Formats: sequence, structure tokens, C-alpha cells
Amino acid sequence: MATHQYATKPPSIPGMPPGVPYIIGNEAAERFSFYGMRSILTVFMTAYLVNKMGELSPMGDAEARAWFATFVSAVYFLPILGAILAEGFLGKYRTILWLSVVYCLGHLALAFMDTAWGIGFGQEKVLAIGLGLIALGSGGIKPCVSANVGDQFGDSNKHLLSKVFGWFYFSINAGSFISTILCPLMLANPNWGPRWAFGIPGVAMFIATIFFWAGRKKFVHIPPAGWDFVKQMFSKEGLGALGRLVIVYVFVAVFWSLWDQSSGGSWTLQARNMDLNFFGMQLLPAQVQTANPILILLFIPLVNYLIYPALDKIFPLTPLRKIGIGLFLTAFSFLVIAYVQSMIDAGQRPTIWWQFLAYVILTLGETMVSITGLELSYTQAPNKMKSAVMAAWLFTVSLGNAFTAGVNFVISNPDGSSKMSDYNYYLFFAGLMLVATALFAVVAKFYRYRTYLQSQEPTEDERATEPTLAGGTPT
Repeated sequence: MATHQYATKPPSIPGMPPGVPYIIGNEAAERFSFYGMRSILTVFMTAYLVNKMGELSPMGDAEARAWFATFVSAVYFLPILGAILAEGFLGKYRTILWLSVVYCLGHLALAFMDTAWGIGFGQEKVLAIGLGLIALGSGGIKPCVSANVGDQFGDSNKHLLSKVFGWFYFSINAGSFISTILCPLMLANPNWGPRWAFGIPGVAMFIATIFFWAGRKKFVHIPPAGWDFVKQMFSKEGLGALGRLVIVYVFVAVFWSLWDQSSGGSWTLQARNMDLNFFGMQLLPAQVQTANPILILLFIPLVNYLIYPALDKIFPLTPLRKIGIGLFLTAFSFLVIAYVQSMIDAGQRPTIWWQFLAYVILTLGETMVSITGLELSYTQAPNKMKSAVMAAWLFTVSLGNAFTAGVNFVISNPDGSSKMSDYNYYLFFAGLMLVATALFAVVAKFYRYRTYLQSQEPTEDERATEPTLAGGTPT
């Protein structure tokens, strides 16, 4: 009789699955590595890049933005590949593990850029190799990691899914917050420089990979569906699930179109014209965006344990109602930014506290849209399509940013100036989000939930090896 090395179904327990701490720890370290590297990428290309002679030869701003945009685009496109590998061939665990090794090699390449070997070979070539490997690793594991979280749960503990996705999101922002403070400081310090600024994120990714591997006997390993993945994808049930979610995803893409402008985008440009005194500290414009991960860490427990229970007493909170409230808050945050711009246009220099208020509103909306969307995407996806649907969820980020880029291209004059004032620009996006919110409220009324969770019934082989599964917990 064949035996299974790992559990292939969630254990029938009322509490948290034993693999969750390993997943959360892995995600915090991986996000540290990704956002730390990303935070210094453009600065390195425009201020630190050298030629083969070791002489400073930085890229121009436009070329650096092109590299950066290409990299981000690839990161959010490659989840499609990761989903195919996970659902069709390798399973989520092996896909995450092997692509994490590729991810580590990409970080290693970036760390070697500042060595004699890297300079002699050509820093731009090493940069391209490193970013390509990181895009493949990071993008490939994205849909699998979040789906792997949900795979640990069954009917007996499905009530904990909202909380665990909240803590999953918490770990993302904890890792990114620390690294976006640390890595720029290391890059600017001549005693550390690029090799350490890129190397430390690489070490974090190596730790993330080891941590994930260490939890292999605690995880539920859902086997790949193989050809059944394709059949379910194109079945009436599969296409129906995708159709229902895609309608929701259209509105979420509008959310990302607004949200990403707060992270190193138009909000940062606006901050240059504000009084940046914050509790006696003089902030840099680019430092203001750090408010988002700090607020996320505060808001996740606040929303889960106070706001949601309070609202649920007034009217039943469904996932789509949470997302709808979040979309409205996002629109309101841009109205605050438009008001700030009106003060700047009037010749004033408003305090950065106004923008901090906008970040508070936007981040509260983010906790309701992004975290809930992760949970919704998992629970509404048929079991053989979990990673594929997560890839579609991640693709909303690409769509939102593509829309923002298109708008900016249309309103740009040949000399680089804008046909639209900044005030009207912010009002346009606020209005767009309000219209999207109103339409979403109508669509949400017709959405029919159909929840899919992994079965907790053990197979015949698993019954024979029950004491060895899920850390020895019998089903």
C-alpha cells in the first residue's frame, strides 16, 4: 500500500493549523527581501551604476524608470506561470520551494554587482540577470503562497480564515516597513554600499526559503491537479467562478490605480510642496509613504477585532460589503489630497499632517479591499484552480497601474507638462473611484457566493499513516 510523506488534506481541528507560523514567517522575510531591494533599485541605477572601468556611469531618469517598470510588470505577469506550474505539475509546495531558490540566485547576482567580478562583467548585465531571476522567483511564488495559506484550512476552522489572511498581510507590511528604512540607509553609507544594501535582502530571502522548508512536515500539501486543472478551468463550474470574480476584479483594479499613486507616485511629488515637519523631525518627501506600512500594522488588529464586529451588529458584513466600504474610503482619501492641492495652488504650504490624514483613510480602505480580496479569491476558487485565481487577483495590480500610465500618457504635452492641473487630476481619480464604488454596490447585490475549501476527509492511505500527518494530530 502506498503511503504519503505529507498530509494532503487539512486536519480536522478547530484552531490554527500547525503550518501557519512557518508560512507567516516565510512571508515576512520574503517581503523584507523584495521591498528592500525594490526601494533602492532606481536610486542605484541613477546614482551608483559604474562602467567596466569602475567609473561612475549612471542611467538617466527615463531609462531607469523603464527598467523599473519592466521589472514590476514582469513580477505581476509571471504569477500566471507560477499558477500553471503549481496546479498542473509540481504542486504549490514544490513550486514555492524551487522558485525561491531561483529568487535567492537573483539576489546573489545583485549583491555581486559591486564586486570586481560584477564590474568587469558589466553591472548592467548583472543587473538584468538578477532582476530577471527575481521577477521569475517572486512573481512565480506569489499566487502559490497566498493559496497555500488557505489550503491549511477546512470546514472545522474556516472561521479563522479572515484572521489568518489579516496576519498574512500584517507580515507583508512588517517586512516591507523594516527593509524600506534599512536598505536606503545602507546604500547611502560608504561603509556598506550597494553590495550590502542588495546583499542583506538576499540573506533575508535565503532565511525565508529555509524557514519554508523547515515547515514542510507541518504543511498540508495539496497534490497538483495535472490535466484535471485544465478541465476544471474550462468547465462550466470553473468558467462560472472566474466570471463572477473577474467582475469584482475590474473594480479592484481601479482601487490599485489609486493606491499605487500613494507609494512613490503622485502623493510623493505633492509632498515636496508641503511643510514636512513631523513631531520636530524634518522628513524627506519619499519618507512620508512609510506611513502606509506603519498604519497597516496598527489597522489589521483594529479592523478585525473592533471595527468589523461593531459594523456587523449594524448590518451583516459580507466580503463584498467590506470591499465596497474600502473602495469608498479610497475615493475619500483622494478628495483629501485634492483639498491639499487646492491649498498648494493658493500659495500655501500645508502641513504634512493633511497628507497623513489621507494615508489613514487610504490604509483603512486598503485593509478592507486587499485583505478581504485575498480571502475572497481563495474561497471562491474551485480547489484545482486556487493558484490560477490568485494569479488573476495579482493581475489586477498590473491592470490598475496600466490604466494610471495610460491616463498620464494622454494628458501629457510634448514638453512633458500636463494638460490637466494637479487639482483636477486628483478630482478625476476620486470621481472615478466614487463611480466605481456605486457600480460595485449594484454588482455586489447579484453576486452569488460559492465557497470551496479543501476536503478534510482522509484518504485510505492517510488513515493508515494518520499519526504521522500534520504534526501527529489525528483527523
